[in-house]
Amino acid sequence: MDKIPRWADIFLVPFINLVLAFAASGLVVLAIGENPFDAIYYMIRGALGSTSGLGYTLYYATNYIFTGLAVAVAFHARLFNIGGEGQAAVSGIGVAVVVLAFDWPHWALALPFAIIGAGVMGAAWAFIPAYLQAKRGSHIVITTIMFNFIGAALMGFLLNGILKNPNTQNAESIGFGPGAHLPTAHEVLAPLGIAFSKSAPLNISFLLALLCAAGVWFLLWRTRLGYQIRAFGQSEAAAKYAGISSVKIIILTMLISGALAGMLSINVVMGEQERLIKEFVEGAGFVGIAVALMGRSHPFGIVLAALLFGMLTQGGFELLWEMPAISREMVLVIQALIILFTGALDNMVRDPVEKLFRRIRKGRI
Repeated sequence: MDKIPRWADIFLVPFINLVLAFAASGLVVLAIGENPFDAIYYMIRGALGSTSGLGYTLYYATNYIFTGLAVAVAFHARLFNIGGEGQAAVSGIGVAVVVLAFDWPHWALALPFAIIGAGVMGAAWAFIPAYLQAKRGSHIVITTIMFNFIGAALMGFLLNGILKNPNTQNAESIGFGPGAHLPTAHEVLAPLGIAFSKSAPLNISFLLALLCAAGVWFLLWRTRLGYQIRAFGQSEAAAKYAGISSVKIIILTMLISGALAGMLSINVVMGEQERLIKEFVEGAGFVGIAVALMGRSHPFGIVLAALLFGMLTQGGFELLWEMPAISREMVLVIQALIILFTGALDNMVRDPVEKLFRRIRKGRI
C-alpha cells in the first residue's frame, strides 16, 4: 500500500523530474547571460515549428525508440545493456551486406531481409556478452562496453577494406540501389495532399519503431517468456526456485535487446544515408539508456521520452543557430541534467511523492 499509483510512477514523477531538469538548465543558460525563455522558444520552434523540424525530430526519436526499447528489455531482467551503441553499429553491416548483395526491385522486398540482417547482427553482437555473463559470470556492463569499442574497430576495418567505396577516400560503402530506397514522409504524404518537407529524413522506419514498441509490450506483459523475464528481474533466486533457467533468460533477453538496438540501422543506414558510413550511430545507443530510465522501461513511456529527446536534439541545433553564445556542449548539459534528474536523483522526487500519497490514503490531506 505504500507504493505510489502506476499513473503517478509513469507520468507524475517523470514530469516533476523534467520540470526540475529544465529549471536547472534555465539557471545555467541565465548564468552565461542568455534568456532561458528565449532558449526554450527557439528549441521548441526548431523541433516543431516546421515540417522540416518535425521530420528531423521524429527521425531522431525513431533512433531513440529502438535503443530505449533495447535497454528496457534488458532492464526488466536486471541486465544493464550498455552496449547498444556497438550493437546498432554492427547491425549496419548486416543491412549493408543484405542490400548490396542483390539488385532489389522494390523496397518492400528489401526491407524484410534488411530487418533480418540488422536483427541478426545486433543479436549476435549481444550474444557474446550474454554468454559470458550467463556461463562465466562476467559482468554485462563491462563486456558490453568493451564490445562497443570492438564494434567500432570492426566497422573501421571493413569500411577501409572489403566494404569500402573505391571511388572515395571516406570510410563508407558504395551507395544502395534505388530499389532499396525507403519512402520518406514527403513521399508517403504527398499523394494524400499533405505537404511535408522534402529535406526531412523521416521515413517509414518510424512506423517500424512503433510496431517494435507494441511488440515489446506484448512480449513483456502478454507472453510466458515476458513473465519469466520480469520474474527473473524481480528476484533471480525466486525465479530459479520456480524452474526458470537463468542462462536461458539472460541469453534470450540480450538477444532480443541486441536485435532491437540493431533496428536503428534500418532508419539511418537504409532510410537516411542509403549507404554504410562509420560512426553513424552518433551516440543514440547511450541516449537510449536515458530514454529507458525516463520512460520507466515501459514501451509507451519510452515512445514519449524518445520524442522529448528527439525534440532536444533537433531543437538544440536551432538553438545553436539562433543563440551563438550557447555551444553544442550546453545542449549536452541540458540532456545530462535530464538524465541526472530522471536517473540518479529519481528518489529525490519519488520519496516525497510516496509520502504524499501515504498521507492521502491515511486521510491526513
